[in-house]
Amino acid sequence: MDGYLRAVKYLESFVNYEKLDQYSYKKSLSLQRIKDFLQFIGNPQEEFKVIHVAGSKGKGSTCAFVAYILRQAGFSVGLYTSPHLSDFRERIRILKPGKINPRLPFEGAISKEYLIGLVDFLRPVIKGFEKLSAHNDRLSFFEVYTALAFLYFKEKKVDFVVLETGMGGRLDATNVARNLVCVITPISYEHTRYLGKTLTQIAGEKAGIIKPRSLVISSMQEEDAAQVIKNKSASLQARLFTVGKDIKYFAQGRNFSIKGINRNYGDLRINLLGRHQLINASLAVGVIEALGLYGFKVSVDCIRKGLYNTLWPGRLEVLCRKPCIVLDGAQNAASAAVLKSAVKSIFKYRNLILVFGVSKDKDIQGIVGQLLPLAHKIILTCADNPRAAMPEYLKRYFTVKEKEIFITAGVKEAKTLALRIARLEDLILVTGSLFVVGEFRDAYR
Repeated sequence: MDGYLRAVKYLESFVNYEKLDQYSYKKSLSLQRIKDFLQFIGNPQEEFKVIHVAGSKGKGSTCAFVAYILRQAGFSVGLYTSPHLSDFRERIRILKPGKINPRLPFEGAISKEYLIGLVDFLRPVIKGFEKLSAHNDRLSFFEVYTALAFLYFKEKKVDFVVLETGMGGRLDATNVARNLVCVITPISYEHTRYLGKTLTQIAGEKAGIIKPRSLVISSMQEEDAAQVIKNKSASLQARLFTVGKDIKYFAQGRNFSIKGINRNYGDLRINLLGRHQLINASLAVGVIEALGLYGFKVSVDCIRKGLYNTLWPGRLEVLCRKPCIVLDGAQNAASAAVLKSAVKSIFKYRNLILVFGVSKDKDIQGIVGQLLPLAHKIILTCADNPRAAMPEYLKRYFTVKEKEIFITAGVKEAKTLALRIARLEDLILVTGSLFVVGEFRDAYR
């Protein structure tokens, strides 16, 4: 077995809550454990300036917009996101100033060689830490990988790190970092088994990333979520700016403009599809303006070019045109509603073939309720993930007799079937789990 496969096998030996559908959220996740471990290795997270992003929708896109703008402005930017589409090295990236290669949507991903080196360094350190642990706690995959990312960013001496939280925020391993700016993207019902049954409870978990006297940029939110963010910010003397109130955007055909906190930005354009991306772009501009309050100046031209150059695969990504294949990881009802609206407004097609697979802990009924009216034919599938709902189980949510439904054993089979039954003027929409999107993308390419 070569060094990289050994490193992967070692990382996969840690419990991975992304692949479990039953566990105790509050007992399993421990900020103290990751804090103790990071202190054990010298607190690498204290060596760089952090922008921290939580929320239910648009986290990854917002992180990408921020990172590409800062990179355009001449900064070296660490980008830590999850989950991944194809290779977990995508989660740890460094965007350096210079020419952007549009053929490399995950450019700057940590190399196999560097990953091997960091794993070799961490292996005995983790063994020593767990032996000394008072509670004999084992670190999780996400905690180990987050620590590995922090070490990498420290060694590479990046200027900024843009961190995306995992599932929640308050107990997320990324929440050990002290942020200059924290961002809350739109909050909706998700992971209710763990985060809470109400928007107030879910927002409480997401707003847990807000730090004392930090700057907070929030999307427009439902009233209950907005109140939680407002109260949390006030209690920590954090200064809150909100899209829709302090930051406003205006669509103008394919272009748009933003009225920011301190200045206006006109003639903006992005390559990410969907009007919802204007919210994410506005959040990113809000972050850049907030950094300006700390003395980091970024020109309007850098903002304009950074927004335009941003790449973020798997979100309304068009793989080909005839037939049109669109990928989007809509994993909750609110995201599915946004996807439905975007598909109807952007694409023209004869029939829509829905390729759908999702984790069994998701709001399947809510997602299907949004997407079913779009579909003419439905292909149910499942990703190679223990959390995936089986296609036979998904079928019970598709109770429309006049629509043809196909059951497939896996994503590769679903891809082959979709291409076989699609006409050139049809649209194949692959959605649900990002794991399904990633496997389809790999199988197609």
